[in-house]
Amino acid sequence: MTPAPTAPAPFVPVGFEPPVSLVAERFRLEPLGPQHNESDLAAWCSSIDHIRATPGYPDGRWPPVDGMSLEENRADLVRHVADFQARRGFTFTVLAPGSAEVIGCVYLYPSHSAEHDVEVQSWVRADVAGLDVPLAEAVAAWLAADWPWRRPDRHGR
Repeated sequence: MTPAPTAPAPFVPVGFEPPVSLVAERFRLEPLGPQHNESDLAAWCSSIDHIRATPGYPDGRWPPVDGMSLEENRADLVRHVADFQARRGFTFTVLAPGSAEVIGCVYLYPSHSAEHDVEVQSWVRADVAGLDVPLAEAVAAWLAADWPWRRPDRHGR
């Protein structure tokens, strides 16, 4: 008799309440959603080369060189909201303090490697490139303090 296949482990434990914000002096995070569409699209379209040079984006597939339409970007944001609600991935927009201006993004998704339990990627706009490292460090501390994972893949950060 062949044993029944087991369901994959959930990305976060049952009953875990994902944090919905991180506030720092130079930025704040909140879940990414369609309300960020125009500012999000403008942010990454203005910084394609910078993002592609950021640790964690080695394959050159994202962001797309030709950009996206506003409708395509909105559909992508809706997908991120669905992932958050289903607890299969968590995407946060990085906002300027006291503003709705998108200056970056943070992605927390299951790792494809058995060595890691979460893949952490982040980017900021080229005009605020000095936030790359502070953002990555703040997210690392946030993961250690408030999230259930212990083996993050931070792409060398």
